[in-house]
Amino acid sequence: MSPETLFQIHLALGYLAWLLCFGAYIWPWLKSMDRVGAQRAIATLHSFRFFGLVFILPGVVGPNLPASFAPFAAYGDFATGLLALLALLTVRVRPLFWLFVVAFNLVGAADIIVDYYHAIQGGLPAVAGELGAAYVIPIVYVPLLMITHVVAFYWLVRWPGRQAVA
Repeated sequence: MSPETLFQIHLALGYLAWLLCFGAYIWPWLKSMDRVGAQRAIATLHSFRFFGLVFILPGVVGPNLPASFAPFAAYGDFATGLLALLALLTVRVRPLFWLFVVAFNLVGAADIIVDYYHAIQGGLPAVAGELGAAYVIPIVYVPLLMITHVVAFYWLVRWPGRQAVA
């Protein structure tokens, strides 16, 4: 099997596994929380996105990692992680908290979408081995990040249990 095919299988199964796990365990747990608590939990997960800087760390990733992918992925993750940390730090100042929750979700979701675009345009799936140890990020971590962005947006627009406005 080609590296490209293996990467695509791994990515698809990463999403499937996280969707199953999310539906069985994480979704019910988040739904049991109040609105702030659920968004805090999501922000906590995203606060570790500073780790995306590994995409530009020589020795961890290979030298042939597409240049159109690595810097965008690294700095987009870094910015998202900082915004998520700011959300966590401002939880007692609700207007700032909500501003940073919206910001890290907008920046983070856009980052993942743009990274997918750059990965495809740069031919990353065919040279996925160049990710080295960082291979685990798009396969295991990114699917959960994208799923939680979708949930965060959903809850920003419509919190479960809130009465619909007529």
